[in-house]
Amino acid sequence: MKPYVICHMVSSVDGRILNSRWRPKGANSGNLFERLHDQLEGDAWLVGRVTGREFAKKDVYPAQADRTYPREPWFVRRDADAYGIVLDAHGKIAWGRADIGGDPIVAVLTERVSDAHLAALRADGVSYVFAGRAEVDLALTLEILNQELGIERLLLEGGGGANGAFLRAGLVDEISLAILPAVDGAKGAPSVFDSSSEESGIRAPLTAMALQSCEVLDGGAVWLRYLLQNE
Repeated sequence: MKPYVICHMVSSVDGRILNSRWRPKGANSGNLFERLHDQLEGDAWLVGRVTGREFAKKDVYPAQADRTYPREPWFVRRDADAYGIVLDAHGKIAWGRADIGGDPIVAVLTERVSDAHLAALRADGVSYVFAGRAEVDLALTLEILNQELGIERLLLEGGGGANGAFLRAGLVDEISLAILPAVDGAKGAPSVFDSSSEESGIRAPLTAMALQSCEVLDGGAVWLRYLLQNE
């Protein structure tokens, strides 16, 4: 069974998400994203490799392993209140930690990841699952997270590439978007939903969006929640 997926993001008025570029400065002060995240009460949150790497504490892992490992799920624990799920298809992130903000890390890998990377994940106490041979299958990822960890409500939290991939796959059930009183105004800045140039012609299979709620927050931010209907 697929978890209920909420794409939760904070953006400027022009839909950009790199807040260091926003003007006026200070528009993203406070912990709005985290407060709304807590209100959404997810069993887990998921980010892509680029966003996930921002939390890493090592530069690289050792290049060799002294044994081979089966390509099957491996968990440090299954009883956490919430999990931090990170898409890392080719094993590029060297974690140097086991959790983010107390939430155990679960790496989503492909079967082509090296034994050396798996050994390093185990040494760091990072759980992992496999969701494809050469590329991550997002639908399979969700099924595995539900079956293995009982995740029923997942917060998809960027970056734009990961968000866009889930959207185009028809796997997003709801959008939670807080729009702050700021603008980016420049070409090429990352947005809430992004794609590679090869994927630019692929459209999301959306058939309807319904406004669930609209709330004006302190400081002039607006929190929008939309329910999505996919083909």
